[in-house]
Parts: sequence; structure tokens; C-alpha cells
Amino acid sequence: MDTTISATGGPAASPYVHGYSVDEARRLGDQADSLAALLHAGTSYPPGSRVLEAGCGVGAQTAHLLRGSPGIRLTAVDIDARSLARARARVAAAVPDAEVEWRRADVRRLPLDERSFDHVFVCFVLEHVPDPAAVLDGLRRVLRPGGTITVIEGDHGSAFFHPDSAAARAVIRAQTRLQAAAGGDALIGRRLRPLLTAAGFAGVRVEPRTVYADASRPDLVEGFTRRTFTALMAAAGADAAAAGLMDRAEWDRGIADLHRTAGEGGTFHYAFMKGTAVKPAARP
Repeated sequence: MDTTISATGGPAASPYVHGYSVDEARRLGDQADSLAALLHAGTSYPPGSRVLEAGCGVGAQTAHLLRGSPGIRLTAVDIDARSLARARARVAAAVPDAEVEWRRADVRRLPLDERSFDHVFVCFVLEHVPDPAAVLDGLRRVLRPGGTITVIEGDHGSAFFHPDSAAARAVIRAQTRLQAAAGGDALIGRRLRPLLTAAGFAGVRVEPRTVYADASRPDLVEGFTRRTFTALMAAAGADAAAAGLMDRAEWDRGIADLHRTAGEGGTFHYAFMKGTAVKPAARP
């Protein structure tokens, strides 16, 4: 079952730099499906727990979250009505008996009661907001004392590959600069522990969840190297050219070289950071 989407606190503007196209929704689904075992391992909440997913997007992570924690009472929040509609449809098809309340709201200004959740789950959200510390502070507010937060973020600086390519590395640097210009941080994974600590959480633990893809792991090659990471970079080509960061011919060379890392003899490595922490009874 689910409940009706409520439009509360959702402004028209959105911080999501990658946009809301059908292709982007598909990319997010490919990313979530190919990395589910890696990223969701160790995340499970007891039945009846009140769980907030902050920034659920198109529901790509939501479905895996619900499968891993059957019986939870989930509130899924996102700023964009189109994404919420896609999320609702995805979850209805994948986990039809799940109890979900869909809320349109800005994670930077959550219209939720203090201490109203047992657990908070955040995946690939902080990288898109100008002030992740303020978002974490707001999430701590709605979490009960003793409740937990789980945050997963990537770090484009962790990407390396074979065959190496100066053009491919330049593409990644340019996309990182585009995201920074939009107020985000594609390198935020390395900052996860200090951010959680500064927000007043206790027991902070951060560990890398590493993707390594080569021909012996065809699902990761297709799902992550080609259809997640390289697709993300390819989609930014026009914006990079318009910003004067790279000319289109050089960009296309870099994308072609990234595709070569998914070929026979190619390898690709990327590290996500997964942080967990607890809201203390009293903020230190």
C-alpha cells in the first residue's frame, strides 16, 4: 500500500544538476540495480520502524531499501513532482505491499516534526546541495535520540581506469567543475565523516564501497561503467562546451576512451563512501 503524494514545501526550482529526462531516470535505475548488493549490504531496519528517505528521486534506491527492510513505515521525500510520480510507479511495481508516504519537499527545509523518525537514509543527495552541513543538521532534527542515519555518496576523484586516458580524465574534471558551479560537490565522499561529525552525530563510521569492473564482471561493466558512469559524463558534453571547459571534439575523445575501459582488456574502479552514525541523547 502507499499513501497519496502531498505537496508540502516543494519549490519550483531544483538543485539536481543532471536533470529530469527519461534517460536520466533510466541511468539512475541502472546505477541502483547494478550497485544494490554493494551499497545496501548492512542496511536493514526492523519492521514497524519509521524511516525517512531524504531525496528519493525516481525511487531507484527506494525499491531496494524496501526489499531489504520489509515492514518498515517509509516516508520518501523529494523536491520534484515528476520524480515522485516515477518513484511511486516504480515502487508500486517492485514492492506493491510496501507502506510508503510520498512527500514533495525540499531536503534543505523539511516540513517534518522533530524526533519523528527512527532512521534516516540518504543516498546521492548531499553532492547536489550547496550546504550539505545544513541538510544534515535538519535531518538530525527529525531523527529521534538514538536513531541512526545512513549516508552514501560518491567521489569522482576515486575514478581510475585502464587504458588510461588524459582526455577521459579531463572529462571527469570538467563534469566535477560543472557540478561545483551548480552548487554541488562531486568529490563529497571524502568529506563525509567530517560533515557527519560537525552536524552533531555520534559513533560516525565511514567505509569505502568499491566498484571494480572488468570483463570477468560483465554485469558491472554494463550496469556501472557503461550505463552509469560513462552515461553521466556523456550527458554533460553540451554544458561543458557551453561553459568553455572543453571543446566538443576533445570531450567526445574522452567519452570514447571511457567506453574503451568497458571493452576487453579494460578495467574501471570507483569508490563510494557509506557513512553511518547515531543521534546522541544530547548534542555535544
